[in-house]
Amino acid sequence: MSESTTSQAVSRADAESSLSDSGVDQASMPKHSLLSRLYTGTGAFEIIGRRRFYYILTGVIVLVSLLSILVRGFTLGIDFEGGSRIQFPVGDGVDTAQVEQVYSDALGMDAVTVQTVGSGSSATVQIRSEALDAAQVATLQDALYEQFQPKDSNGAVSKNTISVADVSETWGGQITKKALIALLVFLVLVSVYIAVRFERDMAIAAIIALFFDITVTAGVYSLVGFEVTPATVIGLLTILGFSLYDSVVVFDKVDENTRGILHLTRRTYAEQANLAVNQTLMRSINTTLIGILPVLALMVIAVWMLGVGTLKDLALVQLVGIVVGAYSSIFFATPLLVSLKERWGPVAAHTRKVLARRAALAEGGSVKAAAAATSATGVSAGATAGAAPRRAAGGAPRPGTRPTGKRHKKRH
Repeated sequence: MSESTTSQAVSRADAESSLSDSGVDQASMPKHSLLSRLYTGTGAFEIIGRRRFYYILTGVIVLVSLLSILVRGFTLGIDFEGGSRIQFPVGDGVDTAQVEQVYSDALGMDAVTVQTVGSGSSATVQIRSEALDAAQVATLQDALYEQFQPKDSNGAVSKNTISVADVSETWGGQITKKALIALLVFLVLVSVYIAVRFERDMAIAAIIALFFDITVTAGVYSLVGFEVTPATVIGLLTILGFSLYDSVVVFDKVDENTRGILHLTRRTYAEQANLAVNQTLMRSINTTLIGILPVLALMVIAVWMLGVGTLKDLALVQLVGIVVGAYSSIFFATPLLVSLKERWGPVAAHTRKVLARRAALAEGGSVKAAAAATSATGVSAGATAGAAPRRAAGGAPRPGTRPTGKRHKKRH
């Protein structure tokens, strides 16, 4: 049964009655605040039911990321493209624009990047340029020495403080190759673990969500123009573990909520999965915030205050990856799991049975009529009658309600 048909049946059933499973009129109940619904996790946020919207949003994000990667490409660091790295101390009052001008006047071309590392008297300037020959290196050293008079650790002015190093692109290629091998091994091990711990569909959904995280993180780097360095590649591998951890926690709750669901006719697999997402939503938000805070501290203290520019690449990829991973675990991985389940197999048949029962009740039929309707789809009349709601015209359990058993009077 299609998702639109499912939503229509649930909406029609909800319109027939506002009674909860305990017989309380929910229309008269007070509305809870957003924070209250987040902390209680009662299922009031419809995420699985709106999965088509989140699929479209996810598709747009992936499309923008891929277009940026194909059109703009990446700003590769010197470890991937090769070149020369010039570094020298300048003390207080360093002006990168002045350094760029000296470089341009000396060699007749522009530097690739010029950045300041550190602060105060320990500040140094790092220049990244194309590969320079011996004559160009000597010319540049003379120009920088005359302009900035760099001093060594003893305070003496010395040309030897201007260091020049040639970097080959083969080292960055080796790092990338090893990272791809590590990623492949990681994905295989993760797939096996989830398939054994949970089931095949959960493993498929988790792996697709991981590829989404990688694509979007890479797209953000391409779109913003962040420099890709070996630290970026290493940071990308670390965020995969965070994203996977978040997805596995949600899947564990889904597995708990849907255990034995095929023997009941009150709720569908999608509704129980939506409840699981709600129950873990606050945990996911807290985990994301806790993960972001140290990364922000790293960026503010190490990069901005202390000027340790080498940590910038690692901090940026972790910040982007944590946010993207939190989105995918909530709004993509679990909805995708439900779609896989409802497309074939016993869950799809169970959903049709539940909706057939609700349709019969929503049209004003009795419990007996509903039992006959679901029997036509393979559910026994006795099982249907035993699972019938107490309301006259039952529908899908409203968000925030939990099934409660009937109370029987004690016989003497």
